[in-house]
Amino acid sequence: MPITEATPGVSIAYETFGDPSDPAVLLVMGFSAQMIAWHEDFCRALAERGRFVIRYDNRDCGLSTTFDDHPVDMGRFIGTVSSGDIASALAMVPYTLQDMADDGLGLLTALGIERAHVVGSSMGGMIAQTMAISQPARVLTLTSMMSSTGEPDYGRPSAEAQAVLFSPKPPEREGYIAAAERDLVWSSHRYGNPALLRELAAASYDRAHYPAGVGRQLGAMILGGSRADALRTLRVPTLVIHGLDDTLIDPSGGKRTAELVPAAKLLLIPDMGHDRPRELWPEIIDALATHTH
Repeated sequence: MPITEATPGVSIAYETFGDPSDPAVLLVMGFSAQMIAWHEDFCRALAERGRFVIRYDNRDCGLSTTFDDHPVDMGRFIGTVSSGDIASALAMVPYTLQDMADDGLGLLTALGIERAHVVGSSMGGMIAQTMAISQPARVLTLTSMMSSTGEPDYGRPSAEAQAVLFSPKPPEREGYIAAAERDLVWSSHRYGNPALLRELAAASYDRAHYPAGVGRQLGAMILGGSRADALRTLRVPTLVIHGLDDTLIDPSGGKRTAELVPAAKLLLIPDMGHDRPRELWPEIIDALATHTH
């Protein structure tokens, strides 16, 4: 697995698919998930459509740089945010969504890629939006998938989904794998598959189980703030994809993103939750291939 320094002091693990001479598509993964959550078959299918596909581990996840010297007490952090003491909350978290966006852009630089199509999922969508906002000249197109704008009134999780998100997972391997079935609460109602959830959990645990990074990533996401004003001025061609079954980030998050970005296209997919069921890959990949032509 290649690893390269993307920003000072931060090394990023990545993998590529396809011909480097084809247009580059950077896949940005979401909260606490390793790059293998972009399934290898999905990446290969997109590469077969004439794209050079890059997936990578965000900082504090997988095989990329971790921030062990900066532990975050999530109970104290959430209490501080809830009290409105944002300055103190910011001091608890060692990096921001902008830093995570810079990692992705730095990876492109390390690979000799000046401009790329950027596709972000969930928190990865927030990171991808931040890339496009901060360095639009480097983003050929933006795809924001199952994500939101950072505005608290949009994309809110259901109570059940939020409870699962904040529930700690068992530290031992078998318990961790079994707990993956909780994610069915935000999966596609029609295609949700507990066996596939367990399979990904097992692969993730064996590859690089690192729960300590979860709090720091969550802190960066929570403190990212609203991107609404910046999205209103964005001129990067944008596609927004959201599943109508999504209970972790309500479809209002995707609708709001498309509403704010000038000329954005909105694709709402029935039977898709906060996941990418294999049964829906043809529709998703067709949409990506068309948008990144």
